[in-house]
Amino acid sequence: MSFTIEELTQLLLQYKYLILFPAMVVEGPVASVVAGFVVSLGLMNFIVTYVIVIVGDLVGDVIYYILGRWGRRGFVEKWGHYIGIHETHVENIERFFIEKGGRTLILGKLSHGVGGMFLFAAGAANMHFGKFVWYNFVATIIKSLALILIGFYFGTAISKINSIMEFIAYLTAGVFIVMVFIGFFLYAHRKGLNKI
Repeated sequence: MSFTIEELTQLLLQYKYLILFPAMVVEGPVASVVAGFVVSLGLMNFIVTYVIVIVGDLVGDVIYYILGRWGRRGFVEKWGHYIGIHETHVENIERFFIEKGGRTLILGKLSHGVGGMFLFAAGAANMHFGKFVWYNFVATIIKSLALILIGFYFGTAISKINSIMEFIAYLTAGVFIVMVFIGFFLYAHRKGLNKI
């Protein structure tokens, strides 16, 4: 289920806090910006909105984590060979998250458009749940505040914000894909040199 920014605005104007939590679980960043706009109109309390935004966003993130944790083996066994992912790759990701999981999770969470992949990967790598929640919470309080303030101060240009967020999502996804290709190239190159 997905809403346009205009639909979200109408829902929040009408139902306020009742719709904010489920909107955060489903839409996350966009709902945060719209909530900031509604707060600027004086129709919702900033503190209450901020708390609901954080909790709703964390619940959505935990769902990604659970899908990664319990869907890992089934996904890799059924579909992994179609996209070049094998159990050894998952084990490498697991080691990476054990060594640098906190920093990686914060980076993924603060980026827009690819955060879900990082959250899923944290679950697939069996990152300790308490550690996942802590690092995710730290990133969420920062990101949520920034997004609410964007909506609060620039909410009158809500349609422009939507296109800006889409641009940021595409840009972040593009940079991520380029970084993955560079990483695979360097890894393959290093493996080739080691065989010489």
